[in-house]
Amino acid sequence: MGIIRSERVAAFLLLAAAALGLIAANTAFGPALMQLQDAHFAIPGTPLDLSVGHWISDGLLAVFFFVVAVELKNELTVGQLNSVSKAVRPAIAALGGVAVPALIYVAVTAGSGYEGGWPIPTATDIAFALGVLAVFGKGIPSRLRIFILALAILDDIVAIVIIAVFFTADPNLLFLALAVVGVVLFGLASRLLGGRYQMLAVAAMVVLAVLTWSLVYLSGVHATIAGVALGLVMVRKPAMRVRHALEPVTNGVILPLFAFSAALVAIPQVSPSELAAPFWGILIALPVGKVIGIALGGWLSSFVGPREKRPHLTPYALLTAGALGGVGFTVSLLMNELAFASQPEVADEGTLAVLLGSSISIVASAVLVSRLSAYYRRLRVLRADAVRRLSGA
Repeated sequence: MGIIRSERVAAFLLLAAAALGLIAANTAFGPALMQLQDAHFAIPGTPLDLSVGHWISDGLLAVFFFVVAVELKNELTVGQLNSVSKAVRPAIAALGGVAVPALIYVAVTAGSGYEGGWPIPTATDIAFALGVLAVFGKGIPSRLRIFILALAILDDIVAIVIIAVFFTADPNLLFLALAVVGVVLFGLASRLLGGRYQMLAVAAMVVLAVLTWSLVYLSGVHATIAGVALGLVMVRKPAMRVRHALEPVTNGVILPLFAFSAALVAIPQVSPSELAAPFWGILIALPVGKVIGIALGGWLSSFVGPREKRPHLTPYALLTAGALGGVGFTVSLLMNELAFASQPEVADEGTLAVLLGSSISIVASAVLVSRLSAYYRRLRVLRADAVRRLSGA
């Protein structure tokens, strides 16, 4: 299980699953796989009746968002974002990384009627970004790693808020209120973990988690928000243990399965001029908008706070962070599904744009991270040589 926890392996599995889904969809097996994806499965005696694709994106992906929420809470309480001074600089960069891609998308799609897809290029896939950093960035200094980690985490917070606010229409307030009760009871039950009633608490938490997810889904709010809420209210230490236990499942099963399902798209047999505006909006905004937005936000953040406490990040380092931020993948694919749920043809083109835009960002970030890593390695060698010469003198 240890190898599946690796950021490198998680990134590889996600990319391989997306590539396999796209290839499979454009072979003779494609129609059968898409038919299976659209097949509905209902839970007897309940109003829950979802397609296989939605059981994956609404159900299994809620577990991934639970894991993300636990990590967010940990960082906000004892980690890299546990104070305003630590969070303000990556927050400004993250804001730029959301605003600029959204503006580029809106500019490209203006007048097309598809402007509502602006959230799609604003997301960063934290697992993929850190995977690229782990593979190519062995010589990167800790201050840049911390900045990128904080940036990606804040990006996740923004994505969660966008999903909750902009992709919810006419929520059922009764179901939503009952879901809130479920979240509160889940948090209270987590306080019993480690005591004499631990087994009872675990059973109650499993039941409450399933019930809360069902209520959130029935309320009209995207069901992954249930995973976020449950992760945030659970007591931190046992939550981190649960996260550790679930990590191989999310990395090795849930995320690759979602990537495969989301990438199960037949490539449109049309000329580039016939592709819808969202395709071009996403394709440009994701790799280009993220680089501009994060680099600009990171530069502006360098003027915030006492001079001696500001992290020294070169323009090249900020461009590298921006390229890593352009790897949208998981959350961008989810937002694409939500934005164009009633327009499957546009959603298919959006999926291709997310995959292409993320791939461009992967290649660009791999090159930039490799060069930056080599630069810092050479710098350390030069410093070590200088110290030896001085000590010898």
